[in-house]
Amino acid sequence: MTASSKQLEISRRAREGSPWTGLWAVVFKEMADLLTSSRMRILEMLILLTAVGAVYAAMSQIRESIGRDPFLFLKLFTVSKPPIPSFVEFLSILVPLIAISLSFDAINGEFNRRTLSRILSQPIYRDALLFGKFLASFFTLTLVLTVIWLLIIGLGLIGLGVPPSGETVARLLLFLLATIFYGGVWLALAMVFSIVFRQPSAAAMASLAAWLFFLIFWNILAGLFANVISPVRMGLPQEVIAQAQWQISLARFSPTFLYGEILAALLNPAVRQVGLGLLLPLLPQGAIPGSPLPLAQSLLLIWPQFTGLIAATILLFALGYVLFQRQEIRA
Repeated sequence: MTASSKQLEISRRAREGSPWTGLWAVVFKEMADLLTSSRMRILEMLILLTAVGAVYAAMSQIRESIGRDPFLFLKLFTVSKPPIPSFVEFLSILVPLIAISLSFDAINGEFNRRTLSRILSQPIYRDALLFGKFLASFFTLTLVLTVIWLLIIGLGLIGLGVPPSGETVARLLLFLLATIFYGGVWLALAMVFSIVFRQPSAAAMASLAAWLFFLIFWNILAGLFANVISPVRMGLPQEVIAQAQWQISLARFSPTFLYGEILAALLNPAVRQVGLGLLLPLLPQGAIPGSPLPLAQSLLLIWPQFTGLIAATILLFALGYVLFQRQEIRA
């Protein structure tokens, strides 16, 4: 290829642009809108009250353990004082709500404001627009959860006066990462509904219905399906175990169940296996007091669940991408 033909090719590519042209412009604009919106202020107040209340209740329960528990900081997230639930119980409810609120009107809001065709008439491709909106919501969610995480640790340092160990910090970092991708699943799902439904109210209701279905009803249905697939006829231990294994396998289609297994292994080092005990929230199965597992062993227990949350986020975004590319957009 001659120098002149190379120059022509470079000029042509510059005119055509890249499918990711305008990506970061969309990300920064959407993040600015999300972080300054009234819904974010409401969520920030809710998160602050929840975090302070849950940590205060936990600290009042565990102060007598100072100096005896090497994983004292982990109890800040799991210990509860009736009638106040633990922080992870609050978080399992708050994270889907935050994620859904960030993206249920990401695409259909542009349709209703009649601005989508104007945006795409600029040198911004559909790929960059959709990916930019998802990244903006994902980065905003990451920022919010990181602030909560730092707030809890700061309150623990002030209230307990004991610094966390290196392994505790590593477990808490993995817990933060798992929570981000747990929110990413609901973020991607809400964006899919934002593409499918033209009304933001319909997308929000569909997202909330899906969350409630997996939170409340899926475990019940998993038990019913397991009873049909592997019924207990003679009452033998083998039949009971087989049915329980089917129930666990079906329950793992729920992001909430996967997230519960991850929390149990990361925040309770004494947990040596996950499964049957997690049919109830955060009930440790196989815990042996005084013999905590190393972090590497705990991570091996929940590695499939961890990758499952990441894969669900990617697959749901891919579904939304395909649906968005096939939509007709008129001026």
